[in-house]
Amino acid sequence: MIIKRIILKLKEREIQLGDRTLLCGILNVTPDSFSDGGKFSEPDRAFAHAVELEEAGADFIDVGAESTKPGSARVSEAEELRRLVPVLKRLKGKLGIPVCVDTYKAAVAEKAIEHGAELINDPSGLTWEPALAKLVRDSGCGLILNHMRGTPETWGKLPPIHDPMGLVVKELEACLHRAVHAGVEKSQVVIDPGLGFGKRKEQNFELLARLDQLLRLDVPVMVGPSRKSFLSPSLTEKPSEFATAAAVTAAVLAGAHIVRVHDVSAMKHAVAIADAILRARPQPQEEPVEKPNRPFQGR
Repeated sequence: MIIKRIILKLKEREIQLGDRTLLCGILNVTPDSFSDGGKFSEPDRAFAHAVELEEAGADFIDVGAESTKPGSARVSEAEELRRLVPVLKRLKGKLGIPVCVDTYKAAVAEKAIEHGAELINDPSGLTWEPALAKLVRDSGCGLILNHMRGTPETWGKLPPIHDPMGLVVKELEACLHRAVHAGVEKSQVVIDPGLGFGKRKEQNFELLARLDQLLRLDVPVMVGPSRKSFLSPSLTEKPSEFATAAAVTAAVLAGAHIVRVHDVSAMKHAVAIADAILRARPQPQEEPVEKPNRPFQGR
């Protein structure tokens, strides 16, 4: 497989994708995130962890101030900003890599951009607050469109999907169309299949197996399998970093441009090996161009 080289345009810079898989480090500043809730809610600790992620090899930092774990309830705009803004103020101008903010609220995204965010990661794919697209258009920042089925409160009650990847491709294509229709350029957009976001355990494995089908939308693909519950052998066990590394490797080999992870230091090695395997694959040979037969005209 040849990973297409794509330029991702942000407000202040352009990011080259496709030469190697980029790493997006997760920084949760929530009290209730499924993996690290409460660990980095204090601005100084969040700043220290962001620096650690960058030094470990992160190419982006994704800051989230509202949990989207299964069963989580939505928080108010005021509460999300209370958690988020002090951290963004602490980070502004201190990192050499772009800061992304995970939110579906247009008002929160606006404040995040004012405080230095260069990308907005919308977990709802513009379905909860479509006005977010116009904000992205006007600001020139990047936009990550994540596929979500239902809401975190209802995920446990959703019926199975007959064709998971077919549905994800169709709905992300619609999300992309809405963004472009609102004036966002395709070069600003990244898509994410939303592993765990309203999908049953086996459906997430199918999405990873068929990830290459998302590449036909001609925008970069990000995948976030890190520590998700579908990687656990049972409901009572937490997924190991080995399970995350396996899913990250599968995503890279299937064509992901970016992987979103908690442990950048460990996953950097898994990504490097997967990238090396990709480079070692035989590349398809171009069909020889046949010269047209021309009638003999003599001398």
